[in-house]
Amino acid sequence: MAGETGGEPRAWLAVDETAAAFISRSLSSRPTIILPPPLHRAPLRPGNVVEISGPSNSGKSHLLLMAAVQCILPKEWEGIYFGGLGKSVMYLDLDCRFDVLRLARILRNRIAEGSAHLRNGDFEKDGTKDEFQCSLQNMLFSDCMQRFLYVRCYNSSEFTAALKTLQSQSRSEVLGLGIYFVMIDSIGAFYWIDRASQPVGENKGKSLQSITETVIHEIRKFLQLQPALVLVTKAPIYADGTTTANDFNRGSSKYVMEDSTVLRYSRLEEERSLSFREYMPSIWQSFVTHRINLQVEAEVPSVHENEVLSTYTSEWMQPSLKTKEKFSIVDDGVILAQ
Repeated sequence: MAGETGGEPRAWLAVDETAAAFISRSLSSRPTIILPPPLHRAPLRPGNVVEISGPSNSGKSHLLLMAAVQCILPKEWEGIYFGGLGKSVMYLDLDCRFDVLRLARILRNRIAEGSAHLRNGDFEKDGTKDEFQCSLQNMLFSDCMQRFLYVRCYNSSEFTAALKTLQSQSRSEVLGLGIYFVMIDSIGAFYWIDRASQPVGENKGKSLQSITETVIHEIRKFLQLQPALVLVTKAPIYADGTTTANDFNRGSSKYVMEDSTVLRYSRLEEERSLSFREYMPSIWQSFVTHRINLQVEAEVPSVHENEVLSTYTSEWMQPSLKTKEKFSIVDDGVILAQ
């Protein structure tokens, strides 16, 4: 081969790119992604798989929506800086509890915040300021929502089928930008159904392990063709089999109390006393690159603008940052506790 090109064998060993240049080129092709708090602490890049775990009502889905808004908002639009990524999101809803009104509220609040300086523009005198600003915000809102792709799945078969279409969805995306965030809410939604339907003995059928392997295979295949950040929520299963969070949510007579506040904090104390048990197969655990755990605080709720807000904590487990952050959820995002 070297003789055909007329060169010496040593020419094959010639350095055409230094290690520093290679690392710089690789990092520029997959830049660091900055997400809204409390997901901002760990450096994330396309190709990472982030698992957001926590009990019910701990803010998992809200953090997904905040990250989605950060992705679909443009960095700059009509000369106005919004600080978004301007790329598409694929949201796979396995819990079937997606709230489009909450997404719209978060998006509109971010748009209003970014275009707030227009209030001091030149539209005061002729009375067209409000009309112009409303039209501008509606145009941007529609533009952003076109980059939000939503799929609802009712079982594992529909979930795996949706993953198989990720590649074609990314190619046929109207804006030609491709899918940059893949969101799954929540990965354990079909756990008990799949576990109960596992094949017995030599009977043919899909096991929980094989379903998980298929899911990971399809995600990996997509990431090889389209670098994207994968964000996944997961509800916990508790180690003690006698009591789970769902026991309280069903409102059974065993836990009925006259004071709803006492019931709420009793449920939190009970959940805190139980240890989490990992129920996803080991192949999924090794597939996840980052983990953050959310908890509902049982302390006195914080007060923000005469509104009582619940307090939550977040802790990065992988990588282990050994720090906990307290935050509260509001319509336009998250407030970190001082």
